Amino acid sequence: MAKQARAVQTWRSIVDAAASVFDDYGYERAAISEILRRAKVTKGALYFHFASKEAIAQAIMDEQTSTVEFEQEGSPLQSLVDGGQQFAFALRHNAMARAGTRLSIEGVFLGGPHPWGDWIDATARMLELGQERGEVFPQIDPMVSAKIIVASFTGIQLVSEADTGRADLREQVAEMWRHILPSIAHPGVIAHIKPEGRVDLAAQAREKAEREEQEARIAAEAKEAGSGPAADTGSRPGGGSARGTRAGQAGDEGDEEPAGAGVAAAGGAA
Repeated sequence: MAKQARAVQTWRSIVDAAASVFDDYGYERAAISEILRRAKVTKGALYFHFASKEAIAQAIMDEQTSTVEFEQEGSPLQSLVDGGQQFAFALRHNAMARAGTRLSIEGVFLGGPHPWGDWIDATARMLELGQERGEVFPQIDPMVSAKIIVASFTGIQLVSEADTGRADLREQVAEMWRHILPSIAHPGVIAHIKPEGRVDLAAQAREKAEREEQEARIAAEAKEAGSGPAADTGSRPGGGSARGTRAGQAGDEGDEEPAGAGVAAAGGAA
């Protein structure tokens, strides 16, 4: 179990570091050497988890979609609005969201899965649910409207980034919904929709940070008192004897670059 936990932590370190590098430099200019430096892992550990830079980028794309969850209860349209505002907030405060968006815009996966497919499908499902509950006009094609919504959000966040560094993104997304809702929803429903979202995400983030800080302080005090868990000296990412298990698989994280890794690195490292 300890080896598996270390492997999961290594995977997490690599993905988080890569997100910050892709966010700063984009896909083509992102160097494997810089990802290794920020993740504090060996090249062997990185290639144990990922065959190439493209594989790391795909993992970030997958992670990006998990930053938003649509509530299934209540109003489907309000859930769509709330989800858009969640992602708008993430684009300002979460490197994973920014990196995934930048990778999509750069068209990194032109030969693979549609980079916007998951967002469009999820939006279409919520619109279908809205039709079932009488919020969305029955003549609306959910997939067509979903593509328009996702495309509009993408363009608005790009303009907001250029204008204000996304400082006004929440307001711009709210304006987007004020323009789109009349074309897809019944007027009586629109009157109850909050385009700015139902949740104060900034306050929610502050509360989470304060809670995590308190938990970390309690854990540190317990450790100082000798009642905390024993330190795991073998869990340092990238250590000379680091070994681990890939999440969901048995195996070892090697410190040496595996056969073929040089080929993958040649296509990914700057």
